Amino acid sequence: QVQLVESGGGLVQPGGSLRLSCAASGTFFNVYAMAWYRRAPGKQRELVARIIRGGSTNYADSVKGRFTISGDSAKNTVYLQMNSLTPEDTAVYYCNVDTVGYNYWGQGTQVTVSS
Repeated sequence: QVQLVESGGGLVQPGGSLRLSCAASGTFFNVYAMAWYRRAPGKQRELVARIIRGGSTNYADSVKGRFTISGDSAKNTVYLQMNSLTPEDTAVYYCNVDTVGYNYWGQGTQVTVSS
């Protein structure tokens, strides 16, 4: 059974850092990309960062230079290193695996940036 489990969220002060992890279990076929999305209160879900088959990455403008997405294929895990966090980064963060024809989602992990 395919499963994505996120971890690493929590409460952090403005300017702080967190690293999110997404552990994938099961067998994925035709993976095109792995990504992190987020949904802030009262807002639509948005793409935060994505790593595409072959290694290229792209980021939302709001996180460029602060967030870094990376993957460890041996551990079937994708990470999101988040630095210089601001209250605007407060959201539930979701891991996504994009295969040809189907998207898989994790349950989400809460990130709260507050003093």
